[in-house]
Amino acid sequence: MIDYIVKTSFINITEHIKKMKNWILLLFAVGITQAQEVNKKWILDHYTKRDVQISMRDGVKLYTAIYEPRDSSEKHPIMFIRTPYTVDGYDADISKRLYTYHWKNYAKENYIVVIQDVRGCFMSEGKFVDVRPFIKDKKSKSDVDESSDTYDSVDWLIKNTKNNNGNVGVMGVSYPGFYSTMAALSGHPAIKAVSPQAPVTDWFMGDDFHHNGAFMLQDAFSFYTSFGVPHPKPRQNWAPEYNFPTNDMYAFYLNTGAIKNFTKLTGDSIAFWNDLISHPNYDEWWKARNARNACYNVKPAMLVVGGYFDAEDCYGAWNLYKSIEKQNPGINNNIVMGPWYHGQWSKDKGEYLGNVRFGDKTSDFYQHKIELPFFNYYLKGKGSIDSLAEATIFITGENTWKKFKTWPPAETELIAFFLNENHSIVNEQKQVNGSADTYISDPSKPVPYIDGVIGDRTKEYMTDDQRFAAQRQDVLVYTSTLLEKDLTITGTVMADLKVSLSTSDADFIVKIIDVFPDKFEYDSLMKGNANNYEMGGYQMLVRGEVMRGKFRNDFEKPEPFTPGKIESVKFELPDIAHTFKKGHRLMIQIQSSWFPLVDRNPQTFTDIYHCEQKDFKSSEIKIYHDQEHASKILLPVLK
Repeated sequence: MIDYIVKTSFINITEHIKKMKNWILLLFAVGITQAQEVNKKWILDHYTKRDVQISMRDGVKLYTAIYEPRDSSEKHPIMFIRTPYTVDGYDADISKRLYTYHWKNYAKENYIVVIQDVRGCFMSEGKFVDVRPFIKDKKSKSDVDESSDTYDSVDWLIKNTKNNNGNVGVMGVSYPGFYSTMAALSGHPAIKAVSPQAPVTDWFMGDDFHHNGAFMLQDAFSFYTSFGVPHPKPRQNWAPEYNFPTNDMYAFYLNTGAIKNFTKLTGDSIAFWNDLISHPNYDEWWKARNARNACYNVKPAMLVVGGYFDAEDCYGAWNLYKSIEKQNPGINNNIVMGPWYHGQWSKDKGEYLGNVRFGDKTSDFYQHKIELPFFNYYLKGKGSIDSLAEATIFITGENTWKKFKTWPPAETELIAFFLNENHSIVNEQKQVNGSADTYISDPSKPVPYIDGVIGDRTKEYMTDDQRFAAQRQDVLVYTSTLLEKDLTITGTVMADLKVSLSTSDADFIVKIIDVFPDKFEYDSLMKGNANNYEMGGYQMLVRGEVMRGKFRNDFEKPEPFTPGKIESVKFELPDIAHTFKKGHRLMIQIQSSWFPLVDRNPQTFTDIYHCEQKDFKSSEIKIYHDQEHASKILLPVLK
């Protein structure tokens, strides 16, 4: 009996030692995996790939690439990305995004990564519909939208993907951010966490192709002349890009003339361009394509992400978060905004943009301290989200991350900064009558949005030096005195202008600018773009926005101006999170063109999409700053 006990104990100890060795080897292997560079070879060594066609409820099949870890020692969550921009790697090839984007973080964590061409795009069947409207009450199998396609796809994946743990996360940047929002509305119980990033949200009010009703011409034309080309059968390749006759885009867009001339260049086949010009006002067609209207029954945990200097969908990130928060009280809904251009957090270190430096690898911080822990917690039950704030915001100027319990922060106070008759900015309304500044807005000589020869629309314009614009006669400039202490702005900016025109319409562009000290230089340790641009006196664009004047009272029912009559033009600029440092100056610039970023307003009240060249008129524009008509900018100052 004693001999039996000794032998048994010896066997147990031996088995225990073997298990300990296995655990040590496993931990060692995990450490090596985490340290290894993720490249194409790494993906091929650690993953297998399946290409499948998943049937939707109406019979349409969607092309889906499934990357499954070779590691079968545990069950894995699914990371799902739906895109109209190709799964990028058909048949035996693999998507380079798995090792060039931050998706590689999920490969290291052994996620099952799934990429799908949305309905009607590339290798998926069906008809593509831009920002397909959400159907609230689906009554038949033919009632399909992006939420139902997500539901059907996830249902198939859970049932047909080996070693999945039953938990699905969805993320995507830009248009895939829209599909991520729709995933959150699908109602599938397996979808536990969703991250819409730079999400397309409202294409009339602020994302991509319109801002406050003004048409973002350069982006819309360059995008839809390629992306909008129809393809009746599945394909693997992009349509050719438009062959511009010159590299000078200012000259091309100016010489092409009225919008109707661009319509001739696009032809009759680009459906969304034709729809867009058929709906010049914010009608029911546009409202149905506002993703925020559908965000009333969100169940997954949400992480809305955006770039403070996103030239395309800055509006979408801020306002999607606010809409979800308002319509779904009590859910786990968080927002992260960094100093990034469109999607920079997924593919760049985020240390600078253009000439402006941030002193930190902001993208690395976001990826490893926020996004990955968020998904790991909800999909793997790993780690904690105790440190995840309601709003994690990078404050530019100060160049620090800050956490807030609400957004906008409760500690802000809306303070009026009045425009003064001496081209100054003051905090008190002046007691002067009839005071105004005047400029002539000439559509034949529109103000460019950047200095120099304009090529493709730049991402850096969001922080560009505005000294070139300040020198023009058709740009009004108002500047504060030297700031005696830091001024931190956190929240929505409101422009409240009192104006009169000599014509019946005009646009108003308001730019919030940080003027650096004359002798300013960056610390040599802060990484920049190596151009050694002169930063002394730099006029950094912090936020700029356009308002189409005829929509000043109602986006559904435009109204002409009465020439000579003083009227209010009041509108919001996307949120700001910026510190104007002590010794800097606050500057406001006002102008009526921003070309070819924004199409030219003919300054005649008309349907701009169908007007003639003869409708374009110069306008004398006055900005008032007197006792009765005080133009001002309302800034949310953090206390």
